[in-house]
Parts: sequence; structure tokens; C-alpha cells
Amino acid sequence: MTAELTPTAPLRLPPVPWRDPYTVSPAKLAEYIRTLELACEQNPRSADLRTCLGMAHAMNYDVYKSMDALQLAVQLEPDHFFAQLKVSELYYRLRALIRAEQETLKAMDLATNSWELNLARKQLQEIRKLMREGTQKPEWTKPLKTPALVLLAMTLILCLAVYWK
Repeated sequence: MTAELTPTAPLRLPPVPWRDPYTVSPAKLAEYIRTLELACEQNPRSADLRTCLGMAHAMNYDVYKSMDALQLAVQLEPDHFFAQLKVSELYYRLRALIRAEQETLKAMDLATNSWELNLARKQLQEIRKLMREGTQKPEWTKPLKTPALVLLAMTLILCLAVYWK
């Protein structure tokens, strides 16, 4: 189904492909992404469209475009629950768990009903479970100067020991 976008016709998107992501062909997903990009051009202030575009890019394994679209959705509408939740989910899927936890807590604050709150809570539980199990990418906050110097000194000692034998 191709959506015709004209100034007089309302926006009609094809059926949402991520209801069953394993059965979506790459061609249909690419068509859906093109349709969403066109819709975003026509409605540049729509956080809903940007959120859908970010989800479609994520399904297409295009992380950078997905993150750009989702972060723009959050900038356009800071109190948009699903935009915030999908940003946090993307961080979670990338195993940037500390940032995912922070973003999920923001989404929990934006929840307006029990269903939204339950979604965010389940995601937060999964994030914290993974953090306890240690399945996250380490944050590189410590300088590598000391380990590099120790490695250099050990190499020098080893070379001198071999040389003096």
C-alpha cells in the first residue's frame, strides 16, 4: 500500500510494520521509511511521526538515524511519553544501561496512565536486571595513563632481563 501525499489529501500511512517485525520485508520497510520521511517533511513539528520514523530506522538496524529521529521527537515535544520511552529503549538495546535507566525514569515521570507506567516499569526492571548481571558496556571514565606506563615498564624489564642473559 503506497501512501499518496498531496497538500489536499490527508496523511495515510501503510499498516504499521513493527506489529510483527520478523515478517516485514526489507523493501516494505524501506517504503515505509520513505513514507515517514516525506510525512516528517510535511509535518516537521510532529513528535508522533518522528517517533515512528525512529522506530522504523531501528527496525532497519540504522541506529544513528533512529537516535536522531527519536531525540528530535523528544526535543519537539518534551512531554511525549512514547518518544521518551523509545529513546530509552534504544539505549537499552544498545546496552548503554546507565543512560537507558536515566531515560526510562524520565519516561516514567511522563506516564499519564497505568498502562504507560507499566510499560516503563517493565523496561526499568529489565534494565536493572541486566545491570545486576553485568551485561552492559563499560563507561570509559578512567584515564589509561597509569596502566600504559605499567605495561611499558614491564616490557622494559622483560627486554632487559632477556638482554642480560
